[in-house]
Amino acid sequence: MTSLPVIAIDGNAASGKGALARSLAKKLGFAHMDTGELYRLVALRMLENGCDDDDEKSAVEFARMRRQTFDHRNVTPAALKTYAVGYMTSRTSAFPMVRAEVIEVQREFIQRPPDLPGGETAKGSVLDGRDIGTVVCPDAPVKFFVTAEDKTRAFRRFRELQLCGFMGTYDAVLAEIRERDARDAARATAPMKPAPGAVILDTTTLSASEVVEAALSHVNFKLGVAGE
Repeated sequence: MTSLPVIAIDGNAASGKGALARSLAKKLGFAHMDTGELYRLVALRMLENGCDDDDEKSAVEFARMRRQTFDHRNVTPAALKTYAVGYMTSRTSAFPMVRAEVIEVQREFIQRPPDLPGGETAKGSVLDGRDIGTVVCPDAPVKFFVTAEDKTRAFRRFRELQLCGFMGTYDAVLAEIRERDARDAARATAPMKPAPGAVILDTTTLSASEVVEAALSHVNFKLGVAGE
C-alpha cells in the first residue's frame, strides 16, 4: 500500500489507544490520524441537521462529503467529544457504506501522509481506530490492540465527558461503553477484534508512559527505529 511504515492501533473505547498513537507519532516523526474523528464528524453533521441515528442515507451522504472535503479546522475538539456525538457515532459508524467512504480517507492518508507541523516530511503514519489492522491496512508491519477493563475505561470517559460539560452519571457511561463494545464486536462489517499478529496492550493498571515504553520497544524491534 505504501513504502512508508505504518503503525496500526486498534482497541476499545477509552482504552488509551489515541494517547498512545499521538505519543508514538510525535516520538517517531510519523503523521497521526485519529480515525474516530472522521466518524465523529459525520455524527456531528447528522445531529446538526436533525437526522435520526437510523438514517443511513444521510450518514452516507455526510461521509461522502467528508471524504471529498475533509476539513475539521472549524470544529473544536470539545464539539466532537460530547455524549450525544459519541452516541450517534456508535450507530452511524456501523453502516457499511459509511465505513467504506471513511476507509478510503484513511488509505489516502497512509499513501500520502501529510507533512508534520513545522514542515518536516513524515517518516510514516500512525492510525488508531477499531479496524486499522484488520481492514484498513492489514499489511501494516506494526499492529497493536489496546484494551482495558470496562469499568476503568468508563471512568476515563466519564472524566473526559465531564470536562465537556456532561451532566450524566458514571453508570450511564459504563452502560454505553459496554453497549458499544458489544456492537463493535458483533457488527457484520469490520467487527472490532485484534488483527493477526497484533500485540495486545492491557492498559488497566499501566501508566501512559509505561504503555508508550512497551509500544516503543516493539516498534524498535519490528522497524529498527527508536523514538526521541
